Amino acid sequence: MIEKINLNNILFLDIETVPEEENFNSLDAEMQSLWDHKTQYQRKDAFSPEEFYERAGIWAEFGKIICISVGYFTIKGDIRNFRVTSFFGDEKKILKDFNNLLNNHFNQPQHLLCGHNAKEFDIPFLARRMIINQIAIPDKLNLFGKKPWEIAHLDTLELWKFGDYKHFTSLKLLTKILGIPSPKGDIDGSQVAHVFYVEKDIDRIVTYCEKDTIAVAQIFLRLRREDLLIDEEIIHV
Repeated sequence: MIEKINLNNILFLDIETVPEEENFNSLDAEMQSLWDHKTQYQRKDAFSPEEFYERAGIWAEFGKIICISVGYFTIKGDIRNFRVTSFFGDEKKILKDFNNLLNNHFNQPQHLLCGHNAKEFDIPFLARRMIINQIAIPDKLNLFGKKPWEIAHLDTLELWKFGDYKHFTSLKLLTKILGIPSPKGDIDGSQVAHVFYVEKDIDRIVTYCEKDTIAVAQIFLRLRREDLLIDEEIIHV
């Protein structure tokens, strides 16, 4: 029962990813060939490997993390706040800082991670990029040998599915039907790589990522039939 979970024990998160290189021609010949092979089924004859490379950010083998936004509740008596912060810049530093946060502040059995489609995307992507960057995977991300009930992850998409595993609902759609203010600003996921590589506007991406993290927390509150966060309760740190 999610109503019984202490909100103070949940770390809400969202990540933003882009292709590891700005364009296909920046890859060496072997990586170009591997990309061709990896995406052959998805591309079919509609796109060349070079044309399809703009989507490379969704694969951990060909993408990288440029921002991790996290949020957590601090509830004392009748005062409720939701603190949001982000890690961005060099990917290795992003991952190390996020690792330190988990190991030092969210490492107890009662602590949980929560995202939207996080079990399928964010969490595997984080773990794989840590391995690629030779960073030890924190216990909260390391699923090896764990039984399903020992995995400390919540997923608002999974909670909404109610066991219907063929069903996908986007964060934008779910916030709309639940009466939650839209998390989307002036960009969407398909534009992140352009904003990062061409416009070089990481602040815009951080804002976008933080809005998604807040939206995940709002969905979780709605699923518990609790009052949504208001602007005065959200603190950016």
